[in-house]
Amino acid sequence: MLHRIIFWSVTASLAGFLFGFDTVVISGAEKTIQELWGLNDFKHGLAMSAALWGTVIGSMVGFWPTDHFGRQKTLVSIGVLYLVSALWSAMATDPYSFMLARFIGGLGVGISTVTSPLYISEISPPQNRGKLAGMFQFNIVFGILIAFLSNALIAQWFADTVAEGEVNNAWRWMLGVEAVPALVYSIFCFFLPESPRWLIARQGEREKGIEILRMIMPEDSPGHVEAVADEIEITAQQTVAAGSIWQAKLHVPMLMAVLIAFFNQLSGINAVLYFAPRIFEMTGLGEEAALLQSVGIGVANLIFTFVGLALIDRLGRRTLMIIGSIGYIASLGLCAWAFHSEYYSIVPPCIFAFIAAHAVGQGAVIWVFISEIFPNRYRAGGQTVGSFTHWFFAATLTLVFPYLVNALAPSIVFGIFCGMMVLQLLWVLTKMPETKGVPLEEIERQLGMHQ
Repeated sequence: MLHRIIFWSVTASLAGFLFGFDTVVISGAEKTIQELWGLNDFKHGLAMSAALWGTVIGSMVGFWPTDHFGRQKTLVSIGVLYLVSALWSAMATDPYSFMLARFIGGLGVGISTVTSPLYISEISPPQNRGKLAGMFQFNIVFGILIAFLSNALIAQWFADTVAEGEVNNAWRWMLGVEAVPALVYSIFCFFLPESPRWLIARQGEREKGIEILRMIMPEDSPGHVEAVADEIEITAQQTVAAGSIWQAKLHVPMLMAVLIAFFNQLSGINAVLYFAPRIFEMTGLGEEAALLQSVGIGVANLIFTFVGLALIDRLGRRTLMIIGSIGYIASLGLCAWAFHSEYYSIVPPCIFAFIAAHAVGQGAVIWVFISEIFPNRYRAGGQTVGSFTHWFFAATLTLVFPYLVNALAPSIVFGIFCGMMVLQLLWVLTKMPETKGVPLEEIERQLGMHQ
């Protein structure tokens, strides 16, 4: 595989690093913020989910800049949104300006889940597309790990240096350090080429698109590169007259994108990531020990994401979803039993097993799969549908989770998540197709999206 394709893919996938860091870094600050501004359960849930509601909006509108301004320019703008959000969140003086700052970062997250996997899938050779597009997920979990680790280190440093009675501004530093990777990412994005599929299918700039295709496929003959460009044009022409994405022939990929995103969040993954320290404290751990256990979540997530990405182009997307679903059911079921039976000592291993199941299955597959199943012309819109579904349920779950853990026993909450994963397994076994190693235009034909 060419070094330039790896560089382009890694750079685009760094949006995922900022995504993971931005969405999880709040976990180390959530209790302090609640106490600092005296937030009730509703306002606390709103402050915690503000970024996610921004993500919902960003995922809804992300197709528009991606299609109208291009993939590369949109990736640059994502970094700017992260940068503004990080600095503003760190300097916020009241809960409402804090929520607005977090909302802006959420816009960046939402747009990134549309643009980054889509861009990578469009510049990747079919045989390597799973690994390359999967780097977005790898960087998400790497960002999660760094956020948990950064929170623990900053909390420890302030605990050692701030005298009793002094204001502890550790939470501001936790949120503000994101500005550094956001700036680096934005600069790197200026060196990315535009997607050849966007140039050819959306802009009609065939020669520019072919020039980039030659960079992607330097060992292919000029005739083969021309044939690839012809195929992109043909599929674009076959879909251009069909109108909007809300049409009958697209209902299969639309339903698949909605369901994989729906089940992703109804596993409870974001609730566990956002409230990990609080969940561990429910088992009797102290605050600092809970933060360190959260770092363990990040490590487990990273290790098993490596496993998922190593297998995604070998075993396939569907097989990983089956493995992950079984792991979800076992780990969530045990977690519910442990809370019910008050065997709190086994809750952390159950949580780590849950994270491993997510990383190998849904975590490795979701963004790759959604980026593959839509036609070239509708790929940004399809990515938007899946991303919006994912983030709507993520935001809703994060908003109500403080209520859930107060109103229901933890065993019931984890039992509900377990039941949803049984439904996911049934869907994967009966309806999910395999897209491993299949060219994007061929997937379009297999799903019956040509007129």
